[in-house]
Amino acid sequence: MGLIYADIELINPREANLRPLKARAMFDSGAMTVCIPEHVALQLNLAELEKREVTTADGRSALVPYVGPLQIRFENRNCFTGALVRGDAVLMGAVPMEDMDLVLNPRLQQVTVNPASPNIPTAVVKSAELSGEPNP
Repeated sequence: MGLIYADIELINPREANLRPLKARAMFDSGAMTVCIPEHVALQLNLAELEKREVTTADGRSALVPYVGPLQIRFENRNCFTGALVRGDAVLMGAVPMEDMDLVLNPRLQQVTVNPASPNIPTAVVKSAELSGEPNP
């Protein structure tokens, strides 16, 4: 499978005066979260929430800033998340892709909204039962 790239917008929802930042992102279903370069975090004035330890594919670990909140837009989809500040390009992992109900098409090397739900994202959830009564 080749690398899959798509254009997204990154937004700091706490800074309404800042314009959205357009970025070309690599979509990787093998990654879990969002990674952004330091210059993106600075341009969006994203606050560092904490440090997180990450392990790279080659087995090395590093302590990196975790910033947020970050709003991500792709076509008619949005999600809110935090991001690891790491690398020199924007990386979209499985969690934000799942949140926005996006589909990767490796053959066409495209990212699309789920064709089964083109107008609104869908999600599979389990509800908790209280007192033996199912939640509506």
